[in-house]
Amino acid sequence: MELNFSHYSVMLHECIEALNIKPDGIYMDCTLGGGGHSLEIAKRLTKGKLICIDQDICAITAAKARLADYADRILFVKNNFSNIHDILSELGIEKIDGALLDLGVSSYQLDTPERGFSYNTEAPLDMRMNEDAPLSAYDVVNTYSEADLRRIIFDYGEDNNAPKIAGAIVRARAEKPVETTTELVEIIKSVTPKKFLAVGHHPAKKVFQAIRIEVNSELSIIEPTLKAITGHLNAGGRIAVITFHSLEDRAAKRAFADLSKGCTCPPSYPVCVCGNKPKLSLCNKKPILPSEQELAENHRSHSAKLRVAERTEF
Repeated sequence: MELNFSHYSVMLHECIEALNIKPDGIYMDCTLGGGGHSLEIAKRLTKGKLICIDQDICAITAAKARLADYADRILFVKNNFSNIHDILSELGIEKIDGALLDLGVSSYQLDTPERGFSYNTEAPLDMRMNEDAPLSAYDVVNTYSEADLRRIIFDYGEDNNAPKIAGAIVRARAEKPVETTTELVEIIKSVTPKKFLAVGHHPAKKVFQAIRIEVNSELSIIEPTLKAITGHLNAGGRIAVITFHSLEDRAAKRAFADLSKGCTCPPSYPVCVCGNKPKLSLCNKKPILPSEQELAENHRSHSAKLRVAERTEF
């Protein structure tokens, strides 16, 4: 398979500016993807190091070629970014100066039909960002209970038609397993009101998002990962997080709010007894949005939001 990582790096300039890169610092690109952000970080390092993490071996293979000119300052790691403690421990690194997370599915994964992420092309139901992972979209669609399917589609896809879609999936798989993306799309369309079929949004978009999130545990790892990274940041180090839908953004916002909170004692206490100090300070109270130029150049940037926080003094 040809590794064609045609990739538009979302809010590239804004991310690089947000990280405030020091030439001798240690940085992590927790979601390597097409390597565009990593390339710009690596260019700015001299004695520093960049740790590039991705759970998709295809991403790592392609990025190694793209970043070959800077190989002396890059460490590639095939892993899930939720395992930050283990990754840094294995590398013998305790503290870092910045981390970037570009959440969601990569353009390469969406545009590679056989990965099964897209509702626009026929492919086996897969959706695994890590192709070695045990759980696939096929397993979710064909083995989850109707109640669990309804919950996933409603909670992760925010689709009010979740009960009907879950019921239709269960009825269809009773006849034969649902094996392909197009089969699933037809099931979804069969219970979508005609008035919604006529409007612009694809009726399967929210369902595919929901199943993808479930397969890859995308939401549950955001908050603990941001807290883990914060524990490894040097004072003044920064975390930059790009999100692509409200659920991701809510999780990042909540984590940053918790980490930037100081004393948690009840207001009635005359003095602080908890000893809690803020670990982060927010660099932007409201998320940074893509520029008008970027929105015109890349349709996948339209829902992107960037949040940035800085490690406080210990």
